[in-house]
Amino acid sequence: AFIGQNRVTCKSDEAENMAGRSLADSYRRMSFNDCIHWPKQRHVGEEVESVDLEPLCPGMSFPLPPVDEPAEFLKAFSEGGESDVKIKFNHGTTTLAFKFQNGVIVAVDSRATAGSWIASQTVKKVIEINPYLLGTMAGGAADCSFWERNLAWQCRLYELRNKERISVAAASKLLCNTLYHYKGMGLSVGTMIAGWDKKGPGLYYVDSDGTRLTHDMFCVGSGSPYAYGVLDSGYRWDMSDEEAHELAVRSIYHATHRDAYSGGVVNLYHMKETGWVKVSQTDVCELHYKYQEEKKQSSS
Repeated sequence: AFIGQNRVTCKSDEAENMAGRSLADSYRRMSFNDCIHWPKQRHVGEEVESVDLEPLCPGMSFPLPPVDEPAEFLKAFSEGGESDVKIKFNHGTTTLAFKFQNGVIVAVDSRATAGSWIASQTVKKVIEINPYLLGTMAGGAADCSFWERNLAWQCRLYELRNKERISVAAASKLLCNTLYHYKGMGLSVGTMIAGWDKKGPGLYYVDSDGTRLTHDMFCVGSGSPYAYGVLDSGYRWDMSDEEAHELAVRSIYHATHRDAYSGGVVNLYHMKETGWVKVSQTDVCELHYKYQEEKKQSSS
């Protein structure tokens, strides 16, 4: 099958070649919208007049199984599927965000892991979508990074078309709709979208299953139970900026101390009415000795 930018044509003389290829070799480069609009009963060898395509991003395409229902096909390789080969990624992180009287605080660690192997200690897990929107990364680094940058592209288009900034709710809905189309295809995304719009500070959680939630506080990742414990004990709506910053940093530190898949540095952002500000970047080793010293002084 030949897939162009604006039309798809299938020729019968490709059938023989396709039959001799392995499944992996026969993967086609298909765009996002191509996947959505692909006729459900099309088989190789059929003549197709033309199918109009309007790609979500020009030049954006991904290899998908050459089957009628890619999501159904991939279920066999997920948990509970029939295949012995599983698409299962071991990953871990700690990210948190919460609203308070002066905006939204976002804090993350910077460790990337592949199972028990620490791949990096300097991953930037806060993606700056625009001056008034931030996104966090939890799950697959490539999935989160790509789709949140794609969200930045969509938000900019919205701004150009409507002559105003997109709301936090609308931005999170765009990301949710995009991820929902790939549900069951192996994406791993658990992100928080934080920002400031006409209604004030906004915070949403979006994941690769199409879940979209809003609340005053979220922690996402393998270290989130530890972060929640510290965050719940010290959270107040009427905190000062300094108290909010300290609570966020302390929460991430305690998560990195107990969760082997979290670590590196704590990146802290503050979303204000005037836009986001990067407050600090602190090594968790420095925080460990700082808090241990405070503990000794308080006990003596």
